[in-house]
Amino acid sequence: MKMRKKSDLPQKTCPACGRPFTWRKKWERVWDDVRFCSGRCRRQRGQQKPPTA
Repeated sequence: MKMRKKSDLPQKTCPACGRPFTWRKKWERVWDDVRFCSGRCRRQRGQQKPPTA
């Protein structure tokens, strides 16, 4: 198995928190379907309140 540097792994941006997150081995088969960086962001996706001006 070839070792990769973390900087060489693909990244996505979490739509819930806006932070970038990196590919993980456990997401190997479902990377195209992964949208959120964590379970917490996934659970909070519909609970966010719009900013008040």
